[in-house]
Amino acid sequence: MKHMRMTFILIAALIVSSCAAPQGANTPAEQVQPTRTLTTAPPRPGASAVPTEMVPQPSTTLPPPKATRTPQFVIHKDYSAAIEGSDFYPLAAAGPFLVGKRTFPARDSSRPGRQISITVWYPALLVGEDTTASVIPDAVPDPSGAPYPLLLSSTKVARIFAPTLVSHGFTWASIDGIDTYEPMNLELIQQPLDILFALDQVVTNPPEGLEGTIDAERSGAIGYSFDGYNALALSGARVDPQFYLGLCEDPIQTKQNSSFWFEGSYHCMPAVKWDLYIAAAGERAEVDPDALWQPFTDERIKAVMPMACEGWWLFGEKGLAAVEVPALFLAATNDFLYPENALIFEHLGSQDKTFISILNRDHMIVYDPEMLLRMRHFATAFFSYYLQGKTEYGQYFSQEFVDQLEGMQWGVLDDE
Repeated sequence: MKHMRMTFILIAALIVSSCAAPQGANTPAEQVQPTRTLTTAPPRPGASAVPTEMVPQPSTTLPPPKATRTPQFVIHKDYSAAIEGSDFYPLAAAGPFLVGKRTFPARDSSRPGRQISITVWYPALLVGEDTTASVIPDAVPDPSGAPYPLLLSSTKVARIFAPTLVSHGFTWASIDGIDTYEPMNLELIQQPLDILFALDQVVTNPPEGLEGTIDAERSGAIGYSFDGYNALALSGARVDPQFYLGLCEDPIQTKQNSSFWFEGSYHCMPAVKWDLYIAAAGERAEVDPDALWQPFTDERIKAVMPMACEGWWLFGEKGLAAVEVPALFLAATNDFLYPENALIFEHLGSQDKTFISILNRDHMIVYDPEMLLRMRHFATAFFSYYLQGKTEYGQYFSQEFVDQLEGMQWGVLDDE
């Protein structure tokens, strides 16, 4: 089963061409005009809010969903979207902005030999000929709503989600070439550090012309599968070496007795050379082997969205209790990682956390066009709420909304 995540990587490129929302026909009808006032997010239906810095901005208010099993939304014209035979997902459609992207190389001097390529996605202007491209390379940035909140992930995940979310007024920094942990290795440490490095780079050394476009003070992390682990790590979760190494003292017995997916020989590869992982983590790794590591996060990261993730075995109950930022989990109930996602969610310390179950589907929901519509919709709603201050979007990832959708359930599926 550990090879299933590699399948995700191979198909990701295919998804983009068939599922990405076209941008060329969308001119900025209503530009987002952020203010500079800090406020606190109010309670959202179905979740307890915690104080979160955000910058509210005026926007067209979308009407609440009607109380009917099949959603029938009256959507503002700029956000309407439908696929024949499927439900409406109002925030899965392209927003008012065109999307540009630029790629630039960087070197992390704190990690010798670590070459990093960063792709930046941003709201763009159309200059010259009209185009139907969903993403315009090296486009001129659109300054009308700048600075825009920042999202972080691998480029493999960004290719699937960035064209939609950036069109709704976000920027995105993604790391090229990071794939998965197959076999499990030092990438467990290096990839979260890559993303944190990218966060700093787009502030201190942005690509020419993008100065003032990115608001890194309002950042979020998102990921699916291997990148879901990265998003979880960036949430503030802390490695618990005592818990992890304890699991690997007798990996066969742990595998037999675990309530989550644990492939002993696979998951315990880091334990064999744990000193290398301590060295890679640097100052974040505590000298005391029983102490929690310092988190792989940054105070600018205000919200996270781990989808079909893993990491329970590395963070454990104590490490997950350290998480304070709002979190949205999506996982399919037939996914071999579903029990682990449920465990992670149960022990996550955040008081503002949401879990949405996708019923009777497996790990490869990311390959299904309609499932991608739903995931894009929830991502847009979640990050717009927490990073853009669009509190009216809370209804679009609320229990009331999810309860209307066939094939989805609010919360973790009850054991039968």
